[in-house]
Amino acid sequence: MPTCDRYGFLHGADGAALGHFAEATHAVVSYRPQALPALDRALTVQPGFGAAHALRGLLHVLPARPELMRNAAAAQAAAHAAGAVTADEVALLRALDLAMAGRQRAAADALDVRLVRSPVNLLLVKLANMLRFLSGDLAGLVGGVARVLPAWNASTPGFGYVLGCQAFALEESGDYTGAEWLGREALDRVTDDAWAVHAVAHAHEMTGRADAGAGWLEAVRPAWTGCAGFGFHVAWHLALFHLECGDHARVLSLYDTEVRPAPTEDVRDVANAVSLLWRLRQEGVAVGRRWDELAAIARRRRNETELLFGTLHNLLALLAVGDLAAARALVDAVADEAAGTRDQSLVARRAGLPLARALLALARRQASPGLDRLARQLQPLGGSHAQRDVWVRTLAGAAAAAGNLEALQGIRGARRALRGQDRFDAMLASGRGLAA
Repeated sequence: MPTCDRYGFLHGADGAALGHFAEATHAVVSYRPQALPALDRALTVQPGFGAAHALRGLLHVLPARPELMRNAAAAQAAAHAAGAVTADEVALLRALDLAMAGRQRAAADALDVRLVRSPVNLLLVKLANMLRFLSGDLAGLVGGVARVLPAWNASTPGFGYVLGCQAFALEESGDYTGAEWLGREALDRVTDDAWAVHAVAHAHEMTGRADAGAGWLEAVRPAWTGCAGFGFHVAWHLALFHLECGDHARVLSLYDTEVRPAPTEDVRDVANAVSLLWRLRQEGVAVGRRWDELAAIARRRRNETELLFGTLHNLLALLAVGDLAAARALVDAVADEAAGTRDQSLVARRAGLPLARALLALARRQASPGLDRLARQLQPLGGSHAQRDVWVRTLAGAAAAAGNLEALQGIRGARRALRGQDRFDAMLASGRGLAA
């Protein structure tokens, strides 16, 4: 008989394997690194546990690293061999199939279709939310949790994590007051909700409260320092607060100890590092040899376009060290992706390829028209407004350097609509600190 685990997922299996699956669900929603070990335990108890295989597959797809796709394909095959009994299992396996085909938005749609009938399913809510975020689907990010939230209440296990998802969606849609309130409420309910911590940090950044934001992250360190890669990202936010305050020494210290403590090749870890060093570069801060290992990764991965958000951070690393040949090869790879049929192919056509070409042209000291228009069309690249700001800042700096006041004012206006005046905007206004 089908059995629900404690987070609302309906399984055809029962017994100890369900407890391990629920542990994996908790690790996913709290960004802890124990998800795959918990799934291993579930599959040891029940090797034919299809939902465990399907979730394992998705956890290998989400990092957008080609070397993990073999593991994802093996998990997909095992999930199909095991079969899907319940509607939740069918939805999870369908999402895996679509994500494997490069159709992240359709994968999220498959989960949302199931959530219409069974909205109190923490894993499906979180996975859909993750897929929407990665694919730059702001409307889906905002609407997805809002549709299921009325079915949840304080007594439902995992309610706080759903509030954390909605807090971030509110922040990205510009409701900074609501985002901060809901993020704090989420963390009151589940003290390890790193995503809620993250939402509140974003609200501080976008409202220009750098000191308070740094204080918030320090006060809730236990909620995010055990999150491995996601913890590196929260540390990136902490470094941004110190950068806003002009404390370059503290930023570099955080870079070495918490943002980039190890030379991982995870797309998001590399993006954190690149975007932080690039901001320092714009302010003329010497960073020693820190670019070298990032550029080496970017050279190795210059043909990878599984997630253009990461690809375009790699481009910045190559431009920072002046490797225009590798940068050209990367731009060519983005052009090839633009001719394809995956979700990222559409992203390449809409935003990725125009931005890649503009960045390369700027590095070559060539004119690049339409900088202000380009700065307003970056949403499809995914990530947050704060993350995409590294490219907006670059386009603004280029417009300033070229004396293109019309484009500069357009870009500054778009940034101020999101976050008001900040340190970088003041530099643009004064012409200070914009190193090429």
